[in-house]
Amino acid sequence: VQLQASGGGLVQAGESLGLSCAASQGTFTSYTVAWFRQPPGKEREFVAVSKLNNSNGIYRDSVKGRFTISRDSAKNQVYLQMNSLKPEDTAVYYCAAGRPITTTMRSDKAYYYWGQGTLVTVSS
Repeated sequence: VQLQASGGGLVQAGESLGLSCAASQGTFTSYTVAWFRQPPGKEREFVAVSKLNNSNGIYRDSVKGRFTISRDSAKNQVYLQMNSLKPEDTAVYYCAAGRPITTTMRSDKAYYYWGQGTLVTVSS
């Protein structure tokens, strides 16, 4: 499966931005899909995950209530809608697909397909 992330850009604090992740040479339907991000000068961190059963997403605490992960199986895409953006959300955002178990869903080591990253910059 090849992943292509898109939708990053420069926005002001409080604004919204939507990221997309398109899959090719495969589908998302048999994978757990997650978004990670890497802030400038920091390690990559978990943001959100959509499990196989497409139940409600799981989020890192700092984005709960502001970010929403969703899938469109027909379009073979996964989305991350980001509202009320803050400067601390500035990062390169990556989509990833894999088959982690529940205890490893937040670990980037549990995913084996990665998109190339898209930069989100939030100005204050």
